[in-house]
This record gives sequence, C-alpha cells and structure tokens, in this order.
Amino acid sequence: MQFIDTHSHLYSSKFNNDRDTVVKNAINKGIKKILLPNISSKYTQRMHDLCNMFPINCFPMMGVHPCEINKTNYEKELTHVEEELRKEIYIAVGEIGIDLYWDDSNLNTQKEAFAHQIKLAKKYKLPIVIHVRESFDEAIKIVESLNEESLSGVFHCFSGSIDEAKRIIELEDFYLGIGGVLTFKNSNLDKVVKEIDLKHILLETDAPYLAPAPHRGKRNESKYIIDIANKLSEIKNISLDDISKITTENAIKLFNL
Repeated sequence: MQFIDTHSHLYSSKFNNDRDTVVKNAINKGIKKILLPNISSKYTQRMHDLCNMFPINCFPMMGVHPCEINKTNYEKELTHVEEELRKEIYIAVGEIGIDLYWDDSNLNTQKEAFAHQIKLAKKYKLPIVIHVRESFDEAIKIVESLNEESLSGVFHCFSGSIDEAKRIIELEDFYLGIGGVLTFKNSNLDKVVKEIDLKHILLETDAPYLAPAPHRGKRNESKYIIDIANKLSEIKNISLDDISKITTENAIKLFNL
C-alpha cells in the first residue's frame, strides 16, 4: 500500500534538524512520493537540494506563493519562475493563487501574478497547484476565465462547501486537495467529502502546517498522510487499500508521475 503526499514543504527551516529522518520515516510508512510546491526564489535552491537527496521520492514545483507577492518584488519573482520553468524540470506550477487572510490590500497585484502563472503553466503544459485562503470566488473566477483543455490542477487545502467543490469539479481535470482539516472536529469538511467521488480527491499534508488529529498543534510531517487517509476511509466506508489506490492513481494522472 502506497501513498503520495501531493503538497509538502519539507525544505522548510522547521525541518533543519531532522529533514533526512522525516523523509525516511515517510517513505517507511508507504509515502513513496512527496511533491514540493515552491514559495519564492528564496526557497528554490533548498527545495532542489532536498530533491537531489531523494531523487526518486521528492519532486519539485515552481511558483510564487501569493503571500510573497507585493508591489515591489512580484515582477522579479515572476521572472524567476519563468526562468526556472525554462531551464529545469518541474511537475507543476505552484504554489500559486490568492490569499486575502493576511493581506487584502494588494488583491489586484495577486490576481495579476496568479493569472500570469496560469498562462505559464499552459505554455509549459503543467498542472497548477492553487492556494485559496478567504479568496475562493476571486481565484476560481480567474481559473474559469483561463480554463481550457490544456489546463489542469488542484485546489490545495480545500475546506469549502459542497457548492464550491462542485464548481471545481465542473472545471474538469481539477482536483480537491484534502489534508489535515478533514480530521478537525467541527470543520464540516467530512460532510462535504462524503458527497464527492474519490476520483476528484488528492491527499496532502501541507507539512509543516495543519497537522491532522491526533497530532494537531504539532509540526506536520508527510508520514501523517496515513491519518488523513484513515479518516477518509472512515467517511467513505471503504478500505484503506482503496483509498491508497484511487488517490495515488489521481496524483499520478495529474502530475504525470
């Protein structure tokens, strides 16, 4: 039984003291592939260093996170993204999107950067990994406006309503990234996921953030994908083996692994 953690920041400084052990522990738990979304140019080399340490387990993405976008540096960051996509092999353009939780004063700049990176994904025929925090409507309108047969992706850390889930599915070739929030009491995500066919779901941790129960409040790790999978198995009333098989097939299809 194998799993893929489709969203993990194991290059984060939170793992400086035990990164090697954390990756090996995940592999030993059956998480054979770990996908690494980029944040900004500050993290690119660190991400590549990790992929070089575990070349058959860790896979890089390229993008600039919306929280890294501001009016003075975003054009430089977007240039870095395009240069990297031109010279290196990446499995996706991400983590990109819109975040209105931390700062809503630069919404137009975030929209511009998001749309630009979607166009890069289409140019390089790569899926997109979308960050939406208090910005679902703003983000999906942009995706809908640019959507075509060549575009695919995942809405990372999905925690929205059934109507929002259906809107994602209607895009075609887009998935819901389900992580630790599924295990949180009163998140209501379990009720939404129960109504969604597994063929639309990917598993992710977002390590070191959003650790699932019973690890909530602690540093998240890729090995905790098992706790998320177990919760999904309980909600769907199907075996963990089936969860493993279907979500792994979904990830392989989307990211061409």
